[in-house]
Amino acid sequence: MNNTPPLTGRPVISATGLFTPSESISNEELVASFNQYVDRFNADNEAAIAAGEVDALSHSSVEFIEKASGIKARHVMSKAPILDPATMAPRLDDRPNDEISVMAEIGVIAAKQALERAGRDVADVDAVLCAASNMQRAYPAMAIEIQQALGIDGFGFDMNVACSSATFGIQTAADYVRAGNAKSVLVVSPEITSGHLNWCDRDSHFIFGDVATAVLVEDAAIAPANHWEVLSTKLKTVFSNNIRNNFGFLNRANPESAQDADKLFVQEGRKVFKEVVPMVAQMIVDEAEKLQMDPATLRRLWLHQANAGMNRLIAQKVLGHEANDDESPTVLDTYGNTSSAGSIIAFHLNSDDLASGDTGMICSFGAGYSAGTVFVRKVA
Repeated sequence: MNNTPPLTGRPVISATGLFTPSESISNEELVASFNQYVDRFNADNEAAIAAGEVDALSHSSVEFIEKASGIKARHVMSKAPILDPATMAPRLDDRPNDEISVMAEIGVIAAKQALERAGRDVADVDAVLCAASNMQRAYPAMAIEIQQALGIDGFGFDMNVACSSATFGIQTAADYVRAGNAKSVLVVSPEITSGHLNWCDRDSHFIFGDVATAVLVEDAAIAPANHWEVLSTKLKTVFSNNIRNNFGFLNRANPESAQDADKLFVQEGRKVFKEVVPMVAQMIVDEAEKLQMDPATLRRLWLHQANAGMNRLIAQKVLGHEANDDESPTVLDTYGNTSSAGSIIAFHLNSDDLASGDTGMICSFGAGYSAGTVFVRKVA
């Protein structure tokens, strides 16, 4: 006799997982390294700077970083090369094709934690979505490698919507459940963002950190007793060049092109702030209205961890008052911007204390522009 309960087509979040690199870089360490690089650059280019042919670089400072972003530290996969003024970039050894890749490896760690927390066997999982801002390679898909490492008999694929990748992945997984095409889906976001950050750029050298998260989206019928009902998901994209990275296979023919500024992360920060904050806040309010919910009653907001000022204004527009740390928790200060994983880290670390019936909202936003919301209700 088959004792499996009939599926409902109602998606829930059964559990989440988190991998955090052991190494961390403080603002003090980062500034000391960056300023050494600046001094070396200015000395090496003294004549050209005097002739007006090259712009002199300026020092960074802890005060500047914290005022601009709210970030105090960030975890990374490769600390020493980043802090070496002669390198100023992560260096991870190439692995042979018969070894698991680094991106898949950290994704598997986060995924296993999510499965363990849900009491779920890999045999129950139907699909793996690898949703991240930059993939380690073009193909085979990172998701398929993660799937194979976990021993899942199903399917997997990669998706990239920059900092919104995880929430876009959650909606995709939820849609599979709603349609009856899957009963259990892992959304894995391994974000090695240190690899596409220009550590030599004063305006952005402090922004990103490395991490991996996993979200297990399942049909309510098979979910553990403690889970989060997905009330709604909403996605939005509006094209903008204000956050961009032009690195790709079309420009790899010239080895030096990867060092060009636009082949790494670049942004017009002030424009992003001005344009994204109202767009995201209105998107949240509109979705709450569709749910016949007063957004001010949301128990907690797990917002994208990119900039403390942006989160403060978005939360204020949604809740109608300046949010406290309990209403809108931050992990930005210790993790930095971890792209699509940021809101998931905030949810992972700041959700167990909520009571049954409490509602909250996971939100991400970034390059594209892209934005995603996931409204959830605690079930216990």
